[in-house]
Amino acid sequence: MVVRLNSFTFHSVPSLALSPMRTQRSPKFYMTSTKRAEKCLGHPSELNVRVARTMPAEKVEIFKSMEDWARNNVLTLLKPVEQCWQPQDFLPNPTSDGFVEQVHELRQRTRDIPDDYFVVLVGDMITEEALPTYQTRINSTEIFHDETGVDITPWAIWARAWSAEENRHGDLLNKYLFLSGRVDMKQIEKTTQHLIGSGMDIGTGKNPYLWTIYTSFQERAAFISHGNTAKLAMQHGDVKLAHVCGIIASDEKRHESAYTKIAEKLFELDPNEMVMAFADMMRRKISMPAHLMYDGHDHNLFDHFAIVASRIGVYTARDYREIVELLVNKWKVEKLTGLSSEGREAQDYVCTLAQRLRRLEERALAKAQKAPTIPFSWISGRVV
Repeated sequence: MVVRLNSFTFHSVPSLALSPMRTQRSPKFYMTSTKRAEKCLGHPSELNVRVARTMPAEKVEIFKSMEDWARNNVLTLLKPVEQCWQPQDFLPNPTSDGFVEQVHELRQRTRDIPDDYFVVLVGDMITEEALPTYQTRINSTEIFHDETGVDITPWAIWARAWSAEENRHGDLLNKYLFLSGRVDMKQIEKTTQHLIGSGMDIGTGKNPYLWTIYTSFQERAAFISHGNTAKLAMQHGDVKLAHVCGIIASDEKRHESAYTKIAEKLFELDPNEMVMAFADMMRRKISMPAHLMYDGHDHNLFDHFAIVASRIGVYTARDYREIVELLVNKWKVEKLTGLSSEGREAQDYVCTLAQRLRRLEERALAKAQKAPTIPFSWISGRVV
């Protein structure tokens, strides 16, 4: 589920979200104190907070009307456990007499891979390891929530199975990095604990319309990110690591398909609400899942990680803009009709956003390339 902070800053504007669930902004403190929040964010904490309100009955009915459709079009994108890959498929076999030799081969393959690649791979892995936060977030979202823990609605079934599939990603990357001997695992483990303890603030609240927009964007970004780490691993000569990153990317692609299909159906059934949700999320920009990342030393760790990711071409400002274009085209936003005045305003905003982002793109890419190198605790303080 990994993606990085986009390289653009948008000014805050009034929300166009569902009226009974409209955004309000106020201070929100995670962990135990304001001081802790300021350390992680690098400035006094003012995060996205949405007042918890019950979704209108007519909106609930829209999702209820989609349940049979979801069983036939969303749940079918999940794979049975016996057909899924498992981390051990790509790792040295600890029960094998050749285990030590297999570990030695892995360490030889990773020996000459550059430090900047490992910084990005570690950041990806830490983001994947924060799965408890994502499970909590989806279970706090109306419609997708699982009240009993074993609900049989297609939305609850999807949420549990999606989390189960995602769980393999962090497991595999963690073990591969551990065996490589190239990274400081204790610092990585501390960062993961900090991140899960800090949570995340993505601005969706309990609103399933906003959640669907967010996850459609985020899963696409995850697919791009893992796909690019696969390409770089191949270039650096580790074919097996390339396969690892590639197989994770293929999962993210299926998950992207699921969320974008849900969004597409909602655009069909409730275009006005969806286009306003789309504009709402784009105006506040997509905050990535690991934006509160902290290792106990670097209060701007996520920003520094994102710069390295951009510098080596794993996830850049161009990728962000291209995702916006892709979603606008996929959901045929320009062709929506019968919208309210607010809906038309939102439609115009999202349909012209990519053009505005394009003007900022080269500047953002150049800024990442010129950013000063800094030490990362994940690689024992080496500078990249």
